[in-house]
Amino acid sequence: MPLLGQDTIRPVEGVRVGITYTPGLRPGLLVLGGPRQELLDSVRAIVERDLDFSDRFEMITLPGSDSLMLALGTGSAARGPTGPFVNYALYEALGADYAVSVMDRSDSGLAVVVYDVKGRGARRVVPVTVTSVADRGFRMVVHRASDEVVRAAAGTPGIAATRLLVVQSGRVYRVDADGADVVALTPAGSGAFSATWAPDGRRVVYTEFTRGLGRLVVHDVVSGQREVVPPTTEFLNFAPAWSPDGRTLAFSRSNEEGTQVYAYNLAEHCCLQRLTAGRFSDNLSPTFSPDGRRIAFASTRAGSPQIYAMSADGTEQELFAPFDYGVTGSSYAPEWSPDGLHLAFHRDVAGSYQVFVMDVASRTVRQLTSAGRNEDPTWAPDGRHLAFVSSRTGTRQLWVMDMDTGRVRQLTRLDGTRLPSWSPRIPDLTNH
Repeated sequence: MPLLGQDTIRPVEGVRVGITYTPGLRPGLLVLGGPRQELLDSVRAIVERDLDFSDRFEMITLPGSDSLMLALGTGSAARGPTGPFVNYALYEALGADYAVSVMDRSDSGLAVVVYDVKGRGARRVVPVTVTSVADRGFRMVVHRASDEVVRAAAGTPGIAATRLLVVQSGRVYRVDADGADVVALTPAGSGAFSATWAPDGRRVVYTEFTRGLGRLVVHDVVSGQREVVPPTTEFLNFAPAWSPDGRTLAFSRSNEEGTQVYAYNLAEHCCLQRLTAGRFSDNLSPTFSPDGRRIAFASTRAGSPQIYAMSADGTEQELFAPFDYGVTGSSYAPEWSPDGLHLAFHRDVAGSYQVFVMDVASRTVRQLTSAGRNEDPTWAPDGRHLAFVSSRTGTRQLWVMDMDTGRVRQLTRLDGTRLPSWSPRIPDLTNH
């Protein structure tokens, strides 16, 4: 079964500004072959892609049917816990620190087994509770198993069991973190934009633009239930952001006097509060810090849009991201990293937007991209992957950068993709 998206993984010129990577420091990982069967092949292909996209391993690939033969083991192989012989010596000779096998345990379903090659033993057996590729939630079950494989080998879980929101032609779509399973969440003609995930991984909020007005819609992606917040509006409300506890929405509201940042108590359905002031200025794209104490946003108060920050109650407003007047231009779309140590945003450089990241402690800013037009960065929950929209191949698509290695890969093939938002890890909901 071919691996989706593998043809998009290639070096891309001009995208490693400020990133240093020394090859050979990641552990080698070999995904073993096995009996040919639709379910096993599908699970094996998804797991291998997930592990590759985690960017935590040097993936060892072999041509043709060699990986199938490796799964059988011969000679001095040690016996594994589920039956087959495991040829640790051969895997080590191939450069593997870990080997992964997908097995049919017949009596108890499938399992993904993680072998510690140097330790000569199985490190983890991860059950996969699927019986058919047609099972509801099949892909997310496998993605969660992949994340547990990453946890077993690297100490922290992967990001396979996450999704992204993107906007295309006025509709909100969700897409798995490997670029597959694209699903429309809003109907055609809904005029939807500015979509973002709630911290619970179950709800999203987006702007629905109709008759010159923009209302915020909270949408439960499991039940399909929708709620307009605040309940009534005569303005354009857009660019919503959730507080980390999910109780508050910050958003931008526009009228004839400009655009200001507001906060709304979603938990109690009350208490609309204006956080910024200043007539005829625009204050845009709020984003909460992970501890909920600060909000970063873009503002035109001093001229061209730049990145500012304030306390969550609107006090202590200050210029946040330094810039060189006359050298770099307008800055937009800030988003705080999950650990609170960095802030990503895009900035005009010589007439084209590029993605930047700022170290919050030192206020040091570095440029991450330079090929094509790149904008609207959003962090994965692991804090090491950053998705953004790029035109580097001619159309606006979603791309993902690994901050540790500088590897960049294309995620979507939806022409005109805009405004991505990366989810937290999707919870295991039985009816999801």
